[in-house]
Amino acid sequence: MRKSILIAFVLFIGITAQAQIKVSPGIRGGVNFSTLTNIDDNSTKTDFYLGGLVNIKFNKYFSLQPELSYSRQGDKVEYFDNGSYRDINYELNYITVGAVAKFNFNGSGFHVLAGPSLDFKIDDNYINSNPEGFDLALVGGVGYTLPNGLTFEARIKQGFIDIYGYDGVYDDNNNGNYDEVILNQVLQIGISYTFKGR
Repeated sequence: MRKSILIAFVLFIGITAQAQIKVSPGIRGGVNFSTLTNIDDNSTKTDFYLGGLVNIKFNKYFSLQPELSYSRQGDKVEYFDNGSYRDINYELNYITVGAVAKFNFNGSGFHVLAGPSLDFKIDDNYINSNPEGFDLALVGGVGYTLPNGLTFEARIKQGFIDIYGYDGVYDDNNNGNYDEVILNQVLQIGISYTFKGR
């Protein structure tokens, strides 16, 4: 067992020593299609995200990409008011701090990505409630990077913090309201551009 660990450690050191790490700053932006789970009569709200990134490329197969973004999320709810239906957009706007690991297939431009995101709420337009001030999310997606540094990506972002605090709340019959947990869900379609790194 110790021999296996030692061999794995030596291989890791050898790979790291030969890696030519390349750091490239960049910008990213695109369209958010966001909604909230377990809300009746709601639908997807369309908005945007915008931010910066630093792509740390370890080799042609793997890179790590820290990101800082402004993301406009929430959902759209249809109300019947004075004999007609009208839509109301509920805003949940976040500063998101995250990092995705990107795995390139055969060293090509096509990649899959995954990583965590910590979201800090900076604004909302809720009147009768006060949504949580932060969210923890997991991001996954696919993309393609052109040789000039332009990248096209599609991501799914799933929140894990109940934004209304229902998680673990019990009713009069001592039943947990876990079916009422309200979570952020976002589909992001966008582009990014990385400048030539060192």
